Amino acid sequence: MKTKKWLMKTEPDVYSIDDLKKQHKTPWEGIRNYQARNFMMKEMSIGDEVFIYHSNAKPPGIVGLAKVSSSAYPDHFAWDDSSKYFDPKSTKESPRWFMVDVEFVKKFNDLISLEK
Repeated sequence: MKTKKWLMKTEPDVYSIDDLKKQHKTPWEGIRNYQARNFMMKEMSIGDEVFIYHSNAKPPGIVGLAKVSSSAYPDHFAWDDSSKYFDPKSTKESPRWFMVDVEFVKKFNDLISLEK
């Protein structure tokens, strides 16, 4: 089966490629965009490559490579009313939001800019 390639964005002051390198693996939680959720639920597979994009950075760009290391599962942060990702419409019985685990592969020596 052919692996897909994905772009996942993060703000480096919230969670950076260096944080992922240190932790080696993390749940990609807090996604609150329906299209991104659907991609995670229906399209992402274990082993797919993930380009990590630092947004709200100067300059923004792709800084490293990771891989999907789990199938999609409910984002339990949506059920925690103390979490910034809380969603009262999401329940354990009927989860609205999902996440996948992402595993560090490498940090690039040079940032890949999206500018022309």
